[in-house]
Amino acid sequence: MKKFKWTQAGLVLLVAILIYACSDSTDDKGTEPVDQSKNRKAILTHWADNIIVPSYANYKVKQDAMIAKGTAFAAKPDAASLTAFRQAWADAYVEWQKVELFDVGPGAKRAIRSYVNIYPTNVKGIEANIENPTASLETTVSFDRQGFPALDYLLNGVGSNDAEIVNYYASATDGAKKLAYIKRITDHMDALLTGVIADWNGTYHEDFITKTGTDIGSPMGELVNGYILNYERYIRSGKFGIPSGAMLNGVVAADKVEAFYKKDLSKTLALAAHQASSDFFNGKNVKTGAEGPSFKSYLDALGAKDIATGKTLSETINAEFTAGKSKIDGLKPNLYQEVLTNNQAVKDTYTELQKAVRMLKVDMTSAMSITITYTDNDGD
Repeated sequence: MKKFKWTQAGLVLLVAILIYACSDSTDDKGTEPVDQSKNRKAILTHWADNIIVPSYANYKVKQDAMIAKGTAFAAKPDAASLTAFRQAWADAYVEWQKVELFDVGPGAKRAIRSYVNIYPTNVKGIEANIENPTASLETTVSFDRQGFPALDYLLNGVGSNDAEIVNYYASATDGAKKLAYIKRITDHMDALLTGVIADWNGTYHEDFITKTGTDIGSPMGELVNGYILNYERYIRSGKFGIPSGAMLNGVVAADKVEAFYKKDLSKTLALAAHQASSDFFNGKNVKTGAEGPSFKSYLDALGAKDIATGKTLSETINAEFTAGKSKIDGLKPNLYQEVLTNNQAVKDTYTELQKAVRMLKVDMTSAMSITITYTDNDGD
């Protein structure tokens, strides 16, 4: 039998064929393309670059305008400058609702929510701080003496009409101190926001998008907790459950509505906050309006289902967002008056929002393997 002799060219060809075959087999079994819907880095990057950072930028524009109008009011307190300042305050307050849910990283570290939107405001505390210009605004006891709720009182609650409010600041004895306190509040808000934005544009951005785990302390784990906490405690409870008495054993507390001194703004704030939560769930790009990587796309990629209906979990959650918005839409602009005269509708709104809380806090986190690390006395 004649022996076959391999030439060098033949050996090279054989090796190439074997390498190709092995590579092709590996592709079939071991290196399947990554499902981008499950790519947590892509989700985190979209959140940071297309939602969180531009949302803070939008809010800064409104807050800067509010501060400028406040400076103009201090320079010449009259009805016209008061009206302009009040409108800028309302515009910034609405825009704040769109960033309050980002209780992660820089925002959480600086406790910006606690300094900017704790209500009801502490009138006696505000008056004490006006008398003591060295009183610290950096302590926990100062939370309810500043931010939007304190400005609400100072712009809308120190008189029964605009003329009385202007006179409050025109006082020869202490008008300057009152105006100075407004500046202290807005300066502190400016410093807090400047720090948060600087961190997002600095080293925290890279940490946020590259630490892709879902464990306790991870950016995703922290953001999920902050997002759900905001919906549960600051939208469902703060805006509806507490004022209506639904969370206070039936004891109505209309004075605890948001924007208490500018009562016809309360529903607008609630709608803005609720819409921001819905938009974030669906990954709505702040700059384009298009949906991107999100809780919705991630849950869909995981195949998460609503056991009760058999529908996708994201579909059920979105349906509940729609139902919650419908309940809020059905209320009149003045939530204080609604609590007093139409309180069952306010309680019904709370109950509807609670359904979404259960889905987000239990079903969504279970599907995503994320642990809830905060506590809330709501039975969930």
